[in-house]
Amino acid sequence: MKIGELAKAAGTTVETVRYYEKEGLLPAPERGANNYRSYGPLHAERLRLIRNCRALDMTQDEIRAILTLADSQAADCGPINEIFEDHIRHVDERIAELTHLKGQLSVLRQRCLSARPHAEDCGILHGLAEMQVEERPERHTHLG
Repeated sequence: MKIGELAKAAGTTVETVRYYEKEGLLPAPERGANNYRSYGPLHAERLRLIRNCRALDMTQDEIRAILTLADSQAADCGPINEIFEDHIRHVDERIAELTHLKGQLSVLRQRCLSARPHAEDCGILHGLAEMQVEERPERHTHLG
């Protein structure tokens, strides 16, 4: 199949296919006599795997590690489990950070439960001006 057909089959764009090829996540396709790229079912399967990992917010490094393990005939799935455990820990850290952020926003929102006729009377604006900003802890992002 051609690149557009592969992209459509995997629910992505041609640019994404080219990007994953450039990054080494998707192997280069065969080239026909007309020099067009020719993709097969293995490309479609691998692209779907990559897209599904991205849908789970996995980094390219995590995806690359999973693909390397998937390509290894001798590997068991223990290392893949470890990658997922690490990713789950990351998600838990982000949930805690977002829960804290939601609490801060809710406290501010409680300062102004209805619209005031003048913005200078807005409790949220006053709260923002008075707020003591904590040293922001390092975000637990793992995006590479």
